[in-house]
Amino acid sequence: MKKFMIAALALGLAGCQQGEQQEDTAKAEAASAGIVAEANAAEAPASEFSSEEQKASYAIGLKYGEAMGRDVKELDLELFYKGLTHGFKGEKPLLEPQEVMTTLKALQTRKMKEMQDAQAKASDENKAKGEAFLAENKKREGVKTTDSGLQYEVLSSGAADGVSPGPNDKVKVHYHGTLVDGTVFDSSVDRGQPIEFAVGGVIKGWTEALQLMKKGDKFKLFIPSDLAYGARGAGPKIGPHAALIFEVELLDVISQE
Repeated sequence: MKKFMIAALALGLAGCQQGEQQEDTAKAEAASAGIVAEANAAEAPASEFSSEEQKASYAIGLKYGEAMGRDVKELDLELFYKGLTHGFKGEKPLLEPQEVMTTLKALQTRKMKEMQDAQAKASDENKAKGEAFLAENKKREGVKTTDSGLQYEVLSSGAADGVSPGPNDKVKVHYHGTLVDGTVFDSSVDRGQPIEFAVGGVIKGWTEALQLMKKGDKFKLFIPSDLAYGARGAGPKIGPHAALIFEVELLDVISQE
């Protein structure tokens, strides 16, 4: 029970940074429109807090509530408040300890099942979408397909005698990565900062494609999920079995041989 409560509180507080970043962004946008001062003057509610302890109490409750609202949408607030009060004040609970543990374990099991079902659905949808896209894309003029299933298109070429990287070399590149629906998930171009990394230290599709390129080349890569992040996906935007598209410019080859 103690572990559950600590985990739940941590879950609530984990949303602090994201929430604050979103709030800062909203304030910045409002400031650019010249409305922040007017909004603050119009609202200006009297403070409900007479101490730092009261503010901290509210802040913990707020963040706890935000997290629970996202993750336990079926929560009955009236009974939640009652359970919170009973636990905080040490009053007699409505459930026996064993029933509490059984109930929380059942909730955890349901939530895990929901997550697994959602992931399986996303995986099937992404796989079908990626396969359909690649099947059509390979028909386009200029798109080449390797034995592994990697597809690429030469956007521009460097010098004919330019060096190609080997599997043990490092490279310096600019890239722009999207999903097949155009969603941008990462871009050194947008950041304005190229990146260096080992040819053999990235996803299979990149490792293969880079060795087909010469310094100065710019390719567009169409990478099947099994040459990308596969069933695990990567981060919040690259789901399981997602096919990926990259525009890659090979700026330099740093030989390690």
